[in-house]
Amino acid sequence: MSVSVQQLTKIYGEQHAVHEVSFEAHSGQVLGFLGPNGAGKSTTMKIITGFLPPSSGTASVCGYNVETAPMEARRRIGYLPENNPLYKEMYVREYLHFTGKLHKVPRLKQRVEEMIEATGLGRECHKLIGALSKGYRQRVGLAQAMLHDPEVLILDEPTSGLDPNQLVEIRALIRQLGQQKTVIFSTHIMQEVQAVCDRVIIINRGKIVADDPIERLQERIAGESVLTIEFRQAVKKEALLAIPGVKQAKNTGGNRWQLSAAADADVRPQVADFVKRHELDIIEMHREAISVEEVFKKLTSHA
Repeated sequence: MSVSVQQLTKIYGEQHAVHEVSFEAHSGQVLGFLGPNGAGKSTTMKIITGFLPPSSGTASVCGYNVETAPMEARRRIGYLPENNPLYKEMYVREYLHFTGKLHKVPRLKQRVEEMIEATGLGRECHKLIGALSKGYRQRVGLAQAMLHDPEVLILDEPTSGLDPNQLVEIRALIRQLGQQKTVIFSTHIMQEVQAVCDRVIIINRGKIVADDPIERLQERIAGESVLTIEFRQAVKKEALLAIPGVKQAKNTGGNRWQLSAAADADVRPQVADFVKRHELDIIEMHREAISVEEVFKKLTSHA
């Protein structure tokens, strides 16, 4: 695995900001890290990147412990912190060259131009960072995080301040990066989670309350899987209930039905067999899922 966190705890005075958090993140995966304000997301990210020491527990990146081998771990991390600290008196291209030299990036000039193009900074790269909008400053922060081609990207609110068009571009970039790298990012935008993430961790009051692939998370909270199907012909309820795995059948108008099954069941193959055997026509069929926002509210509503 690229990132391993085991029994991680951070205590401030008598408060457990992070309490015995454990998870692993693998290459080729975009992991969404969610939680209310003050839940421990940023603290966990700062410990993984070596900016904060843990009170107990361990964190390692690509096999290197962030406390005992900090430089080896940091070489493999690209980090965009929540407050995105930048040298505002530097020009965009100048700043990227500066950070590239710190990382000893080979073919630096070419790599800087690649990052400028990848993050859409071409039209703004001649400007002082202090003259950029918040959205373009976020792009500069993302460019510096990716500049040294790290194996792990840790992004704390990476799309903050971006307009809708910029959101689409940066989400596409994160998805692309997630195909080869390990990407861990936090966000408060639930649509972003559904659009980008393969897996979601929800942390609340310093503890992990959910860790699932996004589809499984929705089904686990719902307690059942629901299949909506509309037939061209009339179909009797008794016939639908006879389909293996179907627990309930509810008519929602005309020839449209909702079929309920166990949360971990997918009855679409059995329904398809039923349709074929009875020579029926289907107008529509899809699985229902509650939104990630509803899941988030349900798991953190006591906060």
